[in-house]
Amino acid sequence: MIDDINKALEVLRKGGIILYPTDTLWGIGCDATNSDAVARIYSLKQREETKSMLVLGDNANRILRYVKEVPEMAWQLLEVNDQPMTIIYPGAINLAPNLINSDKTIGIRITNDPFCQTLISKLNRPLVSTSANISGEPSPTMFDEISDEIKNGVDYVVKWRQDDINKRPPSQIIKLGLGGEIEILRK
Repeated sequence: MIDDINKALEVLRKGGIILYPTDTLWGIGCDATNSDAVARIYSLKQREETKSMLVLGDNANRILRYVKEVPEMAWQLLEVNDQPMTIIYPGAINLAPNLINSDKTIGIRITNDPFCQTLISKLNRPLVSTSANISGEPSPTMFDEISDEIKNGVDYVVKWRQDDINKRPPSQIIKLGLGGEIEILRK
């Protein structure tokens, strides 16, 4: 795993994109502060830039770097939740502009995956995480389900967990507002 992390870090620091396993699906990722790398992911996925992508963080304390004000409910959800959960926060800051939704929101998931946590910690920035598929195609839950077009379109393919056949469900998605609004987008 350490060799994979070091190779992925080298690629990410140079503005590259990677194919990697997360605590949910296989994902395509890049440094979430690098606009050019984010644009490459949109292009590879053949996805409109108006469709947002989420970012992964390694711990909840870093959310304050990327969101102007964290709704109180977010801290409560992060404390009690025991499964992958993406929270859509208002007031995104310090991220690639083409990653921030038109309403200034950003989806952030704090990962529990040891590979992702270590990679994000060493990068010292959040990581874009979007399913490893062409837009509109099924999301891959296992490495063998990823198309060659995606595999060949990234700068580095992580070897960690390529042989894992355990299917992991996608994360919950909850949108929060500063006034206490809660919208469950996916259970």
